[in-house]
Amino acid sequence: MNLFKKRTFTSLLAAMSLAISVQMAHAAEFPTRPITLVVPFAAGGGTDSIAREIGKLMSDRLGQAVIIENRGGAGGAIGADLVAKAKPDGYTLLFATSTFATNAVISAQLPYDPINDFSPVAMIGRGPLLLVSSRQLNTNTVSELIAIGKGRPEGLSYCSAGEGSINHLAGELLRQRTGIPMTHIPFKGSGPATIELLAGRVDIFVATVPTILSHTKDGQISVLAVTGAKRSPLFPNVPTMSQAGIPNFEVNTWWGVMAPAKTPQAIVDQLNKVINEAAASNTIKSRLQNESAEAIRTTPAGFKKELQQEINLWRSIVSSSNLNTK
Repeated sequence: MNLFKKRTFTSLLAAMSLAISVQMAHAAEFPTRPITLVVPFAAGGGTDSIAREIGKLMSDRLGQAVIIENRGGAGGAIGADLVAKAKPDGYTLLFATSTFATNAVISAQLPYDPINDFSPVAMIGRGPLLLVSSRQLNTNTVSELIAIGKGRPEGLSYCSAGEGSINHLAGELLRQRTGIPMTHIPFKGSGPATIELLAGRVDIFVATVPTILSHTKDGQISVLAVTGAKRSPLFPNVPTMSQAGIPNFEVNTWWGVMAPAKTPQAIVDQLNKVINEAAASNTIKSRLQNESAEAIRTTPAGFKKELQQEINLWRSIVSSSNLNTK
């Protein structure tokens, strides 16, 4: 190695060492002020509630306030864009849900890249959805649902919390897997969708458990299947989609925290540890169990891998249908 190459190599090593030292110094000081956790939905909903519980537990462990900032709109894209463009210093974070992935594949002109503009920090928990039908449809099993749907010239209608929501794409997956003619009817949120289902003005809903749980206890709807890989402890007599005769149908909703891309890895790792501890607390574990979900523990790399896999899944569902992107 000649003298010039030796000097270049030495300079590169020095620069790398300096960058690592600066990053470690930043992590050692972090956090020195309040952290903003952006919830990309309106205040008062289930996602907002979980985010506030996580924020409180993070604050207890970090010694700094974690401020919840609700930035709803565009299926979560407004809040996500705010975080994507924030300074990558760990002080502005996104409370993401499964809608982050579904919205990414249904929306043609997002102002951010869902993979390259974020640093996944940690997943908090995941849980299945429920395939439910209105009582007016008079069905109690998936096989009966398929028979009714294929026997109607107009097929079935299914509702969702909006274009690009997890309910929307789960319903589209059901249409593809069963061959039932189905019409999507989007609403502005799960609340209005549930009202229409209860009134019998739509036939089915692939709903999150918190959305529909109270209505399962009084016979207002029929619970036909669970979309997870195993039966739910809350509904031990309800089969999974696979057990009900629809293979390769596993859909879960999830919650997690993401930071802007290029956030120092040492800070991401520190936040990952704190969030994993919060998710493992009795407060969060009990909350999730009551909603048929479970707390999980991931590394940043593990979360990124799962997110990419999920986006790929939904992208394949969208590309194989005639769905129009927003």
